Amino acid sequence: MAGNWKMHKTVGEAVALAAALRERLDGAEGADVVLCPPFTALAAAGQALAGSRLALGAQDVHWEPQGAFTGAISAPMLLDLGCRYVIIGHSERRQYFGETDTTVARKVQAALGAGLAPIVCVGESWEQRQAGQTESLVRGQVAAALDGLDADQVAGLAIAYEPIWAIGTGRSATGKDAGEVAALIRETAGLMTAPTAAARLRVLYGGSVTPDNIAEFMEEPEIDGALVGGASLKADSFAAIVQAALAVKA
Repeated sequence: MAGNWKMHKTVGEAVALAAALRERLDGAEGADVVLCPPFTALAAAGQALAGSRLALGAQDVHWEPQGAFTGAISAPMLLDLGCRYVIIGHSERRQYFGETDTTVARKVQAALGAGLAPIVCVGESWEQRQAGQTESLVRGQVAAALDGLDADQVAGLAIAYEPIWAIGTGRSATGKDAGEVAALIRETAGLMTAPTAAARLRVLYGGSVTPDNIAEFMEEPEIDGALVGGASLKADSFAAIVQAALAVKA
């Protein structure tokens, strides 16, 4: 269960939210809870989470360990701050910052090579869905992200199905629709490596997730968790999502 804070929270606000979530969720056994603040708040939020069961994640990473890449952040830098996870290929990175399947693949390999667990995002636009392109697009995104990885590496990944039309719109996919795409993701991963690796791969759903609709997604057998955006910015709503997910999977 991962919270993507996007471009929200000053350092002080991030520390307060991390502390509040630690208080509510540190005893939530049965879920890996990941908080992904902006880069500026990673160090302070990491200190607020130190010694807890909640993990720190970043929202992006560069594929090189160092170099002349102004404004970029490398995997070793993230590890130095205590990050264990990193989001890669979010649709907002693809839409606004030129992220491609090629750069996603390079970032996945860099993250894994450094010991970070990637949360790879895939998903289609509303126009692509209406045109019947969801399956081909998602298969292609998954195949590109997993290209060159071995079974153990794939087993350590999380892939988040985030339909672009559901991100920040208040309109979410149905549990059935999300479950079908989650199954497609797992099938594609199995064809590229091994069914045993695909079975261990964690598939998440993201897109206008709330405490009211999380159970619908978690009831789908192929969905293992959620990547939560807006609802992760308040301690009460994100904690409620995690607790509701645990209740379904118990």
